[in-house]
Amino acid sequence: MNFFQRIKVAIDVGYALEYLHHHCEKSIIYCDLKPSNILFDIEMVGHINDFGLAKILYEYRLNHPANQSNSAYKRNYWSQYGIGSESSTKGDMYSYGILLLEMFTRKRPNDERFEEDLSLHNFVREAFSDRLIEIIDPIHLQESVKGGTVVDITLNENRMRNDGLQCLNLIFDICLTCSAESLAERMGMNDDVT
Repeated sequence: MNFFQRIKVAIDVGYALEYLHHHCEKSIIYCDLKPSNILFDIEMVGHINDFGLAKILYEYRLNHPANQSNSAYKRNYWSQYGIGSESSTKGDMYSYGILLLEMFTRKRPNDERFEEDLSLHNFVREAFSDRLIEIIDPIHLQESVKGGTVVDITLNENRMRNDGLQCLNLIFDICLTCSAESLAERMGMNDDVT
């Protein structure tokens, strides 16, 4: 996928989550956003699928009012939902941010280089805003290269620095805000898609 196709997929998935969070009769928390749960139709529109965890959580909430607590449905082992927190739309935001980081860096969150305190989020945060060219998926740097020579890549990098750095900064700022460790720092999906 080229850069603009990835942007379109990010928007498609963002709108799908926004619909689930804010336009259903009861808010639906997806709980399982990852690349393998994104499907494409014939026109390359991204759709989320596999609502197994969302359905379980929805049925649980129907049968257990908010004032009751059941630790079996707490998502403590999912760091994206916040330590000690129940599943929420902010957890979906974390997953969305990590998905975007994967899409634009082409690095997996479980990459072997991410050990101890280094994570995909921290890797990007350390490079944000002055070294984004170093961490972006190299395919983006080669998209308009004709012939693949070093000179062409250098010219393309300069073009991206001059013309696209503001766009990259905005994209990675959204990724980092969505995948912040603190639930309070994460934006909501209506903020993200607007």
